[in-house]
Amino acid sequence: MTAIESPCILVCSIDMKTGYCFGCGRTSTEIGAWLAMTPQQRREVMSQLPARLETVERRPRRETRRARMARERGEND
Repeated sequence: MTAIESPCILVCSIDMKTGYCFGCGRTSTEIGAWLAMTPQQRREVMSQLPARLETVERRPRRETRRARMARERGEND
């Protein structure tokens, strides 16, 4: 079995503003079709990912425990 190159970093959540995954930058359509894509198609998508990730808002969708504790203490991180 041949390994398929993937940009996945197991942070699978789609930014609703851009439609890109917070972790890898792919769209949900690209993620679903990844195994069926040719190596060339995957490379083409992967070449676009750094620019896409620059547009993703990297804020957690939910308040993290650390952020909540800081807020409760009145701190601004």
